[in-house]
Amino acid sequence: MEKFIYFNNLFSIYKELLTKNNQLIFSAYYEDNLSLQEIADNLNVSKSYVGTTLKKCENKLQEYENKLQIYAKNDQLNKLLTYNDITKIKEELRKIIF
Repeated sequence: MEKFIYFNNLFSIYKELLTKNNQLIFSAYYEDNLSLQEIADNLNVSKSYVGTTLKKCENKLQEYENKLQIYAKNDQLNKLLTYNDITKIKEELRKIIF
């Protein structure tokens, strides 16, 4: 389940960097919770094509995150919101930005 949440979050950030076909397959699996076979039947493609495409999407999303770190920085910023000490917030914010 954690994998689903993680990749859904990455997808919400980076989906425009994927092809429309990849977006469709990824969304059907991760957001609509369809099986590989259901997606294959709906798109008139093979189940192995759907599985391969999903893996490629996951790899691409992870690659974008490794380079851009938007998800990680957003997570760090959300943690800052829990601090009450403005000095601590400034220190941590500098680490994130620079």
